[in-house]
Amino acid sequence: MPSERRLTPLDAAFLALETPTAHMHVGWATTFAPPDGGRRPSFDELRDHIGARLSRAPRYRQRLKGVPLGISPPYWVDDGEFDLDRHVSRAGSDELGEIVAQCMSEQLPRDRPMWQICVAERLRDGRVGVVGKAHHSMVDGIAAVELASLLLDPEPDAGPNLSDPWRPWPEPTGIELLVRAATARSWERLRLATGAVRAVSSSTRLGALAGSARSSLRALADAARPAESSRTLNAPISPRRHLGTVRRPLDDLMRIKSAFGATINDVVLAACAGAMRRHLDTRGEGPRPLKAMVPVNTRVADDGDGLGNRLSFVFCDLPCEESGPVPRLRRVQRQMTARKEADGPAGGDALLRLVGQAVYPLHRLASRLVASPRAFNLVVSNIPGPPNQMYMAGCRLEQAYPVVPLADRHALSIGMTSIGGGAFFGLYADSERLPDVDRLASGLEAELDALLDLATRSSYPARRALAER
Repeated sequence: MPSERRLTPLDAAFLALETPTAHMHVGWATTFAPPDGGRRPSFDELRDHIGARLSRAPRYRQRLKGVPLGISPPYWVDDGEFDLDRHVSRAGSDELGEIVAQCMSEQLPRDRPMWQICVAERLRDGRVGVVGKAHHSMVDGIAAVELASLLLDPEPDAGPNLSDPWRPWPEPTGIELLVRAATARSWERLRLATGAVRAVSSSTRLGALAGSARSSLRALADAARPAESSRTLNAPISPRRHLGTVRRPLDDLMRIKSAFGATINDVVLAACAGAMRRHLDTRGEGPRPLKAMVPVNTRVADDGDGLGNRLSFVFCDLPCEESGPVPRLRRVQRQMTARKEADGPAGGDALLRLVGQAVYPLHRLASRLVASPRAFNLVVSNIPGPPNQMYMAGCRLEQAYPVVPLADRHALSIGMTSIGGGAFFGLYADSERLPDVDRLASGLEAELDALLDLATRSSYPARRALAER
């Protein structure tokens, strides 16, 4: 059957947020160890390996086609001129950081499937490097990790790739898309009306609706609460990018989590708060609270093709003005616990749906208001990955750093991915606004060291008493 599908309102929001300086792609930077004593795969073999796996993710051979009159978000349609060589290219450097800068500083063209992978068959240190990106309208962070994992196998020798009989479906005409979009809009309005009637006719549904409305209002109030602008983070940005990296054993974060009765997400947010405190101080801004948008995964097992965006969000005030690592962690814990108890992710989801119900020509404006620097200073995202050792074409995955996109006037995002017993932090930054992101990465590492030292030296009850003074 035809495979075209209309962008969801959330997917369309990420398309609307893109500007020449804010490239809305998610991505990853990975390194692999070549087989011990085995033959190193060539670039052509690695490209063919990637191409053979695309049947597992049909969206990666689809491009966007707009609806006449702009009454609806575009549709994904099969790209009849799909060419793997336009998406998988040989890297222009043998140093991972330079490859990231080259790949991530370029906007993805919209006349083809919106993804790209750069492959270095031999980095300067002898490893294989793979840097990939996909537009946020195609995937969220979880789906990007899942796509990367489609290229991977749990064993070095996965056997030959199966043949791929893919043939593109004929492209629908503009009139066909116009009719589909108008029909879909009518059904959406009917579902909304039917849902409202059912809600008011049932006390149970009415109660659930009231609870959802309260969550939505709280999310709206939280989004409307202005972030304190930072000249370091929220000035106009350039299109140039670079990536600071931190690599830690996942056990370090687990020890901190267990010692303080926190979550991994709490530990990540608290460490980011401490790192930003140090960094703002070196830039003469002084310690101040920062408002972070924290994406929350809402993906479930039967989410169709698994692509697109299935996420909500909550906001967390990073207590950068707090001087001690334990008080910072405690304040983050209290906030995130309160968000969960108030069902903050459900409220965020309802707010996103509300934006999605805006008339499509106004959708861009609504999306940009939600992603304004007045709404938050930076994004901090925890993206779980596969827990076991993985391989690509016989090469062992060693490092995997996430890339979380930057909206306009947001110079920094921080992502953490856990893969195979490692915790990998990607500090993605505008290289003109934050040329010293490596110093910020060192500060993040120092914060984790401090929390780990406190977790190791004293007992949990003593630390709790200290934190609660």
